[in-house]
Amino acid sequence: MSDTPSKPIGFIGLGRMGKPMAANLIRKGFRLVVLDINPAPVQELVALGAQAGESVAQMARQCAVVITMLPTSVEVEQVALGPDGIFANAAKGSVLMDMSTIDPLATDRLQAAALQHGMSLVDAPVGRLAEHADRGECLFMVGASDADFARVKPLLDAMGTTVYHCGAVGTGGRTKLVNNYVAITLTQVNAEAIALSQRFGLDLAKSLDVLLGTSANNGQLRMNFANKVLAGDTTPGFTIDLAHKDLGLIMGAAHAVKVPMPVGAAVFESYSLARANDFGRIDFSGMADAVCDRARIERARVPKGWKPS
Repeated sequence: MSDTPSKPIGFIGLGRMGKPMAANLIRKGFRLVVLDINPAPVQELVALGAQAGESVAQMARQCAVVITMLPTSVEVEQVALGPDGIFANAAKGSVLMDMSTIDPLATDRLQAAALQHGMSLVDAPVGRLAEHADRGECLFMVGASDADFARVKPLLDAMGTTVYHCGAVGTGGRTKLVNNYVAITLTQVNAEAIALSQRFGLDLAKSLDVLLGTSANNGQLRMNFANKVLAGDTTPGFTIDLAHKDLGLIMGAAHAVKVPMPVGAAVFESYSLARANDFGRIDFSGMADAVCDRARIERARVPKGWKPS
């Protein structure tokens, strides 16, 4: 990457996904300036060789590429816009690569602002789970010009194993919403199926063997449920709160283009119920526990050591 020898990469947002992504960039030889409202992950990355950022404005002046990995559109626009933001302080020709999952209309606003300041925007939201980020195995859906895609691809390759150039700016985030719609609604379907299996008194491991061996098989059941909630682990990789947020974005974006989403509406309210019952901060595979609890069914657990066949 041509900017790497002369200027470091800025990275804002060091949460459960952002911190390991930034760590993998450092391990692959990129110089990073990092910033987060929580000082703990900043210090962890400084110990790996990063520089702690002083402010968004300072980072924007220092770096030719700034990455944001933040919770919502609000935080992304806060750090990008305004007199102390990225666009007002970065040099012309700089790139903001937003890897957050945000409202696509916010991405469109950021693109317009970037062009006004002589900058470029890349939207490159992340697929897969936090455990994949830990291992540098993320998947990225990228919206960018061909030139900007070539410019940021070495960074993406350092953080993941699979990179899709989906098209122009805005297509990465919109592809992510389509992907997350399927992933999130599948958690509800899987949770209900598991609860039904429990109510029927079936052997869960045998039921899973059948589900994973027929057209009912899906990545959520095989990759996430089997290794998380069904093994008794609901520590968050991607929380129910975040899934609820993303589903709200999906519903809003669908309504804006007049696409009805009756299944999505039902799943959204099921997630709302889970959050109301204090499940919001656990992994979204924990919807299995939320559904079982609601139906007063014993929580489903596979035998210790069981693995999908």
